[in-house]
Amino acid sequence: MIKWRHWALPAALLALALSAATGCESTPSARPKPGAAPSTSVARVCAQPSAGPAKAPAGAVTVDPGVVGDLAAKTLDSPPNTTFWLRPGTHRLEPGPYDQVLPKEGDVYIGAPGAVLDGRKKNQYAFGGTAPDVTIRYLTVQHFVAPHDEGVVNHDSADGWVIEHAKIQYNSGAGLMTGARQQVSASCLRDNGQYGINGYKEGDSIRGLVVEGNEIVGNNTDDWERRQPGCGCTAGAKFWAVNGADIRGNWVHDNRGAGLWADTNNNDFLIEDNVIEANDGAALIYEISYNAIIRNNTIRRNNWVEGRGSADRGDDFPYATVYVSESGGEPRIRARTDEIEIYRNVLENNWNGITLWESADRFCNSPANTSSDYCTLLVRDTHRCKQSAIATAPLYADCRWKTQRVDIHDNRFVLDKSVVHCTARCDRMAVLANYGTSPDWSPYKGERVAEAITRTQHNRWHDNVYVGPWKFVVHDTSRVLDSGQWQGTPYRQDAGSTFDVRAGG
Repeated sequence: MIKWRHWALPAALLALALSAATGCESTPSARPKPGAAPSTSVARVCAQPSAGPAKAPAGAVTVDPGVVGDLAAKTLDSPPNTTFWLRPGTHRLEPGPYDQVLPKEGDVYIGAPGAVLDGRKKNQYAFGGTAPDVTIRYLTVQHFVAPHDEGVVNHDSADGWVIEHAKIQYNSGAGLMTGARQQVSASCLRDNGQYGINGYKEGDSIRGLVVEGNEIVGNNTDDWERRQPGCGCTAGAKFWAVNGADIRGNWVHDNRGAGLWADTNNNDFLIEDNVIEANDGAALIYEISYNAIIRNNTIRRNNWVEGRGSADRGDDFPYATVYVSESGGEPRIRARTDEIEIYRNVLENNWNGITLWESADRFCNSPANTSSDYCTLLVRDTHRCKQSAIATAPLYADCRWKTQRVDIHDNRFVLDKSVVHCTARCDRMAVLANYGTSPDWSPYKGERVAEAITRTQHNRWHDNVYVGPWKFVVHDTSRVLDSGQWQGTPYRQDAGSTFDVRAGG
């Protein structure tokens, strides 16, 4: 499988051929009072699960926990579109590492109260194969040992699966993989070794993904960033090349690493009404991707572990709680918005706020583009981005993932350093780049990218509420401003915003 590097530099990418057409309609909403708090309830799915039917549905095939391999065998012997009802108790597969359930198209698996499919640390996968439109409800799936970057449920990323009221917990690898049109709702994705959800499909994009009302907690128990430093291979949920996703109403908390991470040519995300809290790393990373609406989320107490670690090392980069890395709005790629719009969120007592970042040295065909042979959604052939050609339009712009058209407004940012337990480098908003240096033929050397992201790529903050001693980093890490300098010439950010600097200091 693919290895990935952390933050701004993920490695070998998926082979893509996206036309980036989703057809989603716009979702406009009335402008709220600045800093209004979102009305977000918490999806306490793990502690308060819904129970399945105590009796077999009409026409269902009954599966007996006392017979090892009964579920896989009855699936094999039944036609497509069969409903299976798993009796209460612990169900087991045959003991081989590749013994698994291979559903047929339209199969439905329903767990009775107390039904558990247990891999006993022997089986790698629970449900695999390429059959579409499979449904799994009210079933606990645990103790499977999928390899790194692979998943236990929907191992082969088949399309159209529905996962509802499930518990997927205590597994290695990812608890759940995703395919196109997949729906994951009201489920507990808990304490899996790498990811709760790995939204990845080899050699293809994923369209029309819905992740709603789930509790995503405690994932990355195997601590992959320590085992493979810089791999960028952890999160509560991570998404690769997803074109159209609604991520709403989830409780994403206490994951080792980031909460939610969209990494590499994602487009058209709606991330709303989530509670994202107490994750070791960022609450949300949106990286080398396009066009998103991020609204009405409650984001609190994130990034304390990774943020403090960077500060203790003396690193002055503003590692953020919401990190937009080489991502922006792009009108030429069809989505429900042509911006990244971040609004009506409450960010409270996180380590840093929002950082907009663009690496000057990261572009198609550059050594710093660890996606190697792959490129932006605007230039499918990486090798077009070569010396001489890349220095002129349109490739000068289109060979880069650009942080542009990011609109940050009507949010409430609260920081009390006595709660976060910090004295420095936890209080920053930022819009910045590095000084371009490589390769020798790069047309982006020097301060060109830093000037562009700061002044000309239409990134703006406005009409926000700030409580606490916030600072603002612009252009590069050396320029740290107070609110007056941030609002003044030449940056003119946060028009219409209010600042209560004394509170929370």
